Amino acid sequence: MTNEHIALLSVAILIIGFLYSSVGHAGASGYIAIMSFFCLEPAFIKPTALILNISVATITTWQFYRAGHFSWKLFWPFAILAVPLAFVGGYVNLPTHLFKTLVGIILLFSAYRFSAHPSADTITSGPKTSVAVVTGGCFGLLAGLTGTGGGIFLTPLLLFKHWANAKQAAGISALFILLNSASGLLGNWSSTRHIPSFGFILLLSAIIGGSCGSYYGSRRFNHLVIKRMLAIVLLIAGAKLILTQ
Repeated sequence: MTNEHIALLSVAILIIGFLYSSVGHAGASGYIAIMSFFCLEPAFIKPTALILNISVATITTWQFYRAGHFSWKLFWPFAILAVPLAFVGGYVNLPTHLFKTLVGIILLFSAYRFSAHPSADTITSGPKTSVAVVTGGCFGLLAGLTGTGGGIFLTPLLLFKHWANAKQAAGISALFILLNSASGLLGNWSSTRHIPSFGFILLLSAIIGGSCGSYYGSRRFNHLVIKRMLAIVLLIAGAKLILTQ
């Protein structure tokens, strides 16, 4: 890559990091879309996206936790099966064209719901533990297969079912993404025995964007702003899954 391409890619990573971290996400689907646009090799894209995801998710988790937007009681049932299955998904490299198309359509529909009909920021009783464990496991496997942290699946569910408000859903998803991304990266490394060194060059951009986005998302933005921005995140993620196969 030329210096101009590296600069443009770094700016794009910074913007994605800001946007995603403001809603408790780390940006993997956005990073993958951007790196695909720059025609980088698939073997480079997945682990690099996970490396960036881990750095931004760490910052985002801390910011939302410090601001009081985290519930351990709601978090752990979703995570307990998700983390090991994210490892499995990261290890396995299967042709998943139909799977990506279906998931992409679901994410686009979720984006439409959040942009056209944002729900009230209310909380009802949480899910049954067994439901959360099984659902979280499915999301973890999807996270590993797609090279993401799984927040694009968990956050809409928490909000649609009113199990958490917007900021609480963001705080829960941030740690969910962090653990799944670390597990997925370990699984990918176990399969390929390769970690692209160039990915670490992009870390600074991701860290700057993630630090700013998570601060404003956890302390400045209200729930309607977060849901509108979540719609943009889901739109990017859905389009990426459908168009980059």
